[in-house]
Amino acid sequence: MMAGGVALLSFAVRQAVRRPKCGSGGVLRPLSMLSNSHRQVSQPHGSARPSSSLGSLNYAHVAPDPLADPGVFDDINTYSCKRQTGVSLKTLLDTGRGHLLQKKYFGKEENTTASQQMLQQVACFLHRELPIRFAHRVRDLDAIPVMREMPSIQLVKTWYVTSFHEIRNAPTPNTVAKEADFAVLLKNIYERHAPVLLTMARGAYELRQKYVAGSSEFYDLEVHNFLDAFYLSRIGIRMLIGQYLELREPPKADYIGLCCLRTSPRDVALTAIDDAKFMCTRQHGDAPEVTLHGRLDLTFAYVSEHVHYILLELLKNSMRATAEFHGTDDMPPIRIVIADGEDNEDVVIKVSDEGGGIPRSHISRIWSYLFTTADPEIQRGFVDLSHPASDFDTASPLAGLGYGLPISRAYARYFGGDLSIMSMEGYGTDAFVHLSRLGNHDEPLP
Repeated sequence: MMAGGVALLSFAVRQAVRRPKCGSGGVLRPLSMLSNSHRQVSQPHGSARPSSSLGSLNYAHVAPDPLADPGVFDDINTYSCKRQTGVSLKTLLDTGRGHLLQKKYFGKEENTTASQQMLQQVACFLHRELPIRFAHRVRDLDAIPVMREMPSIQLVKTWYVTSFHEIRNAPTPNTVAKEADFAVLLKNIYERHAPVLLTMARGAYELRQKYVAGSSEFYDLEVHNFLDAFYLSRIGIRMLIGQYLELREPPKADYIGLCCLRTSPRDVALTAIDDAKFMCTRQHGDAPEVTLHGRLDLTFAYVSEHVHYILLELLKNSMRATAEFHGTDDMPPIRIVIADGEDNEDVVIKVSDEGGGIPRSHISRIWSYLFTTADPEIQRGFVDLSHPASDFDTASPLAGLGYGLPISRAYARYFGGDLSIMSMEGYGTDAFVHLSRLGNHDEPLP
């Protein structure tokens, strides 16, 4: 693309991400252009965490096709003007312990247990909060002209519209029976949205095919800010639903929902090392060793799955770089250092490799969802998949599509941490993961 074309595209995106004023009308468009296959709710392959034995539920009063109801978009426009309510890790823990019970959430039932009251409180919060968050995401998806007409983006939008409509039509879960029904509904929504990240990745691929990604201006487009905000919000939605569903499961030692009270960076790293070695060996025939150093006895309250995701992405990158830079006959080890002190506000994990580093011209691009060095054949095979897979499908080539690092940074930032990269071209790369140990940071909602 010529410079003028990039400038025009950049201007179009800047105009798109400026939200229209609430109540102005005409903001959201019905999805009448979708084919029948896109209008159907897709069921992901594989299981989605958290697992549950909940059965199926059919609200008779929910319209069979909410996309055919033009009134749902007026409702979404109204809800997209409402303010989202952020939560912190500490709030999730205190609520799960029942420390924040408020009587206003409960119906007139007698003899409800403290656990049932806590679940009703969480369910009522989600019944009020999730439509607002879904409406914000639908409005954002509708405000990006360079992407909104792409089939993958349209499909994601149908999922958000459908989920919004279902929750809006569900009764307030302020009794034991209504809360149980609401849990089934949220489990279905949780599974429906499992492939959102991979489906959006296809949209990014389609954008790369539409525009030549050969200039620095391409990677500076504000569409990256949109994707960052979208994925950060998605992490929050899945965290809230997943936490609630896991609270309904039998208690597990040292866990409150998805939150592990004794998350061990060492143990999480060992699991991530095994997973990364398997993937590297499958691709290159062997994998470098990984050594652990520092506070190996450290534990703190956190969502261990988030830590695993981040470390797995960093280790996959380091192992691939090391194997390709040195060959598999003489690979130097990768070092993981865990740093912490009683007065530290963060737990810091460093992943250090000697994989040749990253060219300085690429450093600013590694956080872009549109930048990838993956084999074009892998990318084509990915978008040709006939069914959307779950984000964490072990067979998916997500790490090769430019999503590993930016999504990992979003996970780190969700609870007030961060992820940074320092690289020496010709030698290696150090990645620093900062995780807030205080748990008092609210979600950075867009």
